[in-house]
Amino acid sequence: MRVVFAPDKFAGTLTAPEAASAMATGWAGRAPDDELVQVPMSDGGPGFVDVLHVALGGELHAVTAPDPYGEPVPAAVLRVGDTAYIESAQTVGLHLTPADDRKPERGTTSGLGEVLSHALDTGVSRIVVGLGGSATNDAGAGLLAALGATAEGGPLDQGPAGLASVTSVDFDAARSRLEGVALVLASDVDNPLLGINGATKIYGPQKGLAEERLVTVDGWLQGFADATDRKVATQKGAGAAGGLGFALLLLGGTRESGVSLVAEAVGLPQKVQGSDLVVTGEGAFDFSSRSGKVPYGVAEVAAEYLVPCIALAGQVLVGSREMRALGVESAYSLVDLVGEERALGAPAEALAELATRTARTWSR
Repeated sequence: MRVVFAPDKFAGTLTAPEAASAMATGWAGRAPDDELVQVPMSDGGPGFVDVLHVALGGELHAVTAPDPYGEPVPAAVLRVGDTAYIESAQTVGLHLTPADDRKPERGTTSGLGEVLSHALDTGVSRIVVGLGGSATNDAGAGLLAALGATAEGGPLDQGPAGLASVTSVDFDAARSRLEGVALVLASDVDNPLLGINGATKIYGPQKGLAEERLVTVDGWLQGFADATDRKVATQKGAGAAGGLGFALLLLGGTRESGVSLVAEAVGLPQKVQGSDLVVTGEGAFDFSSRSGKVPYGVAEVAAEYLVPCIALAGQVLVGSREMRALGVESAYSLVDLVGEERALGAPAEALAELATRTARTWSR
């Protein structure tokens, strides 16, 4: 029996490669004769560069850049041939700041702009930016400033609060930097920049924006969109990563599904074809997984080749009907098996144990 393991990260506990390894180790304990194939996945969020480096090799360029509040953090540019891959979460990720010390009204994406500038300096013809897991909500204005864009009326690199008085933006220098380079947004969401389904309303609270501040901050982004291009603000993915999608679209970028892009890059369809079972997973498997998340994307690939797909997750928060709507035959919860304390304290061992038990049902 051939089994493909294609999980996302388990946020806060396991990277995607670690999760795939734990699943395969546990499965082998029950079914040592099965052929086990590990294909760690990402939707463009945290772990994007690591997953692609594991699958594609390439050359990693170490970079130091400021986080949303100016503190230096390590980042990397992965160069594979004429393509560079960078990851927004490395410089603007939510995980970089403790929950009680988040200041999203002044957090800036300047650091990611510096990493993008470094990628340009490597002489590539295509740059793919993984978007997701951000702590910022500045519509990518800081990134634009780092690439040379200038504004009238207010600063671009002081977070959304700085955008309140911006009246116009000059993109000439930033667009000149990108001349001849294809820019791709690997996005895990399709929200527009503004309004009830926009970046601020949907994702602002998890970044620390108080409910009573959402309208004000969204208003600042509306003004910024009016000063640049309101039509671009309505495009799918403009609201990704606190509006980083908007900035990259303004620079001529095109959007692709993060899951689909990674699946193609790591050869997931070829590895699923001819297999007997696909095992995916993530930290919390819920109905939001349908919005461009790894389990849904992996299940779609499995369905294309008529291969059943199951999920191992930290928590399973959907019923059987919703699960099947996501293309997943069954899902198994780590917390239900070993309890929350052990799932967090020894996640790799616990996930391996869950895989061993699951193999009893699914391995022939």
